[in-house]
Amino acid sequence: MPTRTTGYITAADWQERKAGPAETSPRLALASVVNTFTGGIEAADTTCEYVIAYATEKTGTFAGMELLTGTLDGRAGAFVLDERGTFEPDGSVRCTFEVVPGSGTGALTGLTGTGSFVYRPGEPSFPYTFDYELGPELS
Repeated sequence: MPTRTTGYITAADWQERKAGPAETSPRLALASVVNTFTGGIEAADTTCEYVIAYATEKTGTFAGMELLTGTLDGRAGAFVLDERGTFEPDGSVRCTFEVVPGSGTGALTGLTGTGSFVYRPGEPSFPYTFDYELGPELS
């Protein structure tokens, strides 16, 4: 049975650059992002890369990978999240994520799990939920 943990994400940096012609619609962009996770996941200065497809100036979808190094409920290691989400007309962002199979290291070897977050404009930090299991040798 999965374990649920929760906490907050704080975006520390967002560097976005155009990919392809700038004046087209839809348009593509690339973003390099640094986040800090607190709570069940403790990971500062994550490494995250997104590919974004803007349908309009305010709406679109994104996909990316984020490397987290730190602790999960006190167990130290690293893992990668495969993230997919949407930008909504009101400025909110909805995202679901899944641990990349085989990416867990250290005490997080064998980690599997899924989670989600919703960012609302103006929030300095936003909540996440993460349901996970560890390999049989680490349970």
